[in-house]
Amino acid sequence: MDKFVKLTGVAAPLPVVNIDTDMIIPKDYLKTIKRTGLGKGLFAEARYNEDGSLNETFVLNKPAYQNASILVAGDNFGCGSSREHAPWALLDFGIRCVISTSFADIFYNNCFKNGILPIVVSQEDLDKLMDDASRGANAILTVDLEAQEITGPDGGRIGFEIDAFRRHCLLNGLDDIGLTLEKATAIDSFEKQTASSRPWA
Repeated sequence: MDKFVKLTGVAAPLPVVNIDTDMIIPKDYLKTIKRTGLGKGLFAEARYNEDGSLNETFVLNKPAYQNASILVAGDNFGCGSSREHAPWALLDFGIRCVISTSFADIFYNNCFKNGILPIVVSQEDLDKLMDDASRGANAILTVDLEAQEITGPDGGRIGFEIDAFRRHCLLNGLDDIGLTLEKATAIDSFEKQTASSRPWA
């Protein structure tokens, strides 16, 4: 998993509440267990017209936001079914950070396991960030995980809270497998000791 230390990028505004995982990645794209290639299906029902052409009114299709790496979204982001394809699709598109006033629990947990930083802010701070994100090509935010701070295009700063263990995992690029591998020496020692003391096991 890629480390998340500091991210500077275009922030796309998506002022919609209760965006569920079916909107993030429709069920038609769930036939694969690969984490790559799902970016094309991100928000597919909003991004594409019925004939398959791009819906030019959708924010991520607008020229200023096509390379967005940060999403500023409405309340209760990621609700609905617990599909892990949702963070996979966001990551494959290039989104590394989602900012909202609240997240569905399962989606929130899945983000950390896939290298995405979900940030919870107050409604007042979200309104400021949504305004920043509405500036088109100038909608640049910097998210500093070490400092736990978001810096806007005008230099304004907003702090955020995050669980210390989850922060450690993102800063060091540790998913569940990476955390296990950190204990590889201890695991190997235990297995050798067990094989010696209980060879029949």
